Amino acid sequence: MNMVKLERKLVDVAIDGVDEAGVFEGYASLFDRIDMSRDIVERGAFAKALSKKGPGGIRMLFQHDPAQPIGAWTAVSEDEFGLKVRGRLSAGSAKGREVRELIRDGALDGLSIGFKVVRGHTDPKTGIRHIREADLWEISVVTFPMQDGARIAKGAALPTTREFERWLTRDAQFTRKEARHVVTHGFASLRRERDAAPDAETSLAERIRRAARSLNQRTILR
Repeated sequence: MNMVKLERKLVDVAIDGVDEAGVFEGYASLFDRIDMSRDIVERGAFAKALSKKGPGGIRMLFQHDPAQPIGAWTAVSEDEFGLKVRGRLSAGSAKGREVRELIRDGALDGLSIGFKVVRGHTDPKTGIRHIREADLWEISVVTFPMQDGARIAKGAALPTTREFERWLTRDAQFTRKEARHVVTHGFASLRRERDAAPDAETSLAERIRRAARSLNQRTILR
């Protein structure tokens, strides 16, 4: 790997935590965002590499150092936001255990991908490079971020009830009563009530889509 020159792209990741087994998940790259290198990674850029290699063919390193593997990625896939990853830090590796503790202490909070551009285009007017296909080699836990925006969830945990209710009222602009209704009874129940109201201004589905776009733009992926 030392003989292959790879590009690196770091994501601003606040790693909130990692569980006792060393498991965490989050985003290693975000789509359709301009980073500090004036690059935009487009949706589908990693699809071919992932199909060919799978998570087992992508290394988990510390600070892009091929001499310091620290664990393994158990799931790597694309979704609407970006490159979603799930991995486990090695309990049998001194460095893996050290990285786990550094994440838990808040001393490490970044992810970065090592890749080669297969297809790309630079806009002559803006100077922004659009990466349309990338050959993904490795994903590292790193110290300093470059690309603004992704979040890693605590040990792959779901949001708490309070966090979910806060998202509904803040981003989806639900009333507090509606948010509590969703938390208690689910979206389907609220949809039936709202769809029955003749003066409903915006469909539930559109409000959720709008909130999701807001969530993506505000880079609160957790």
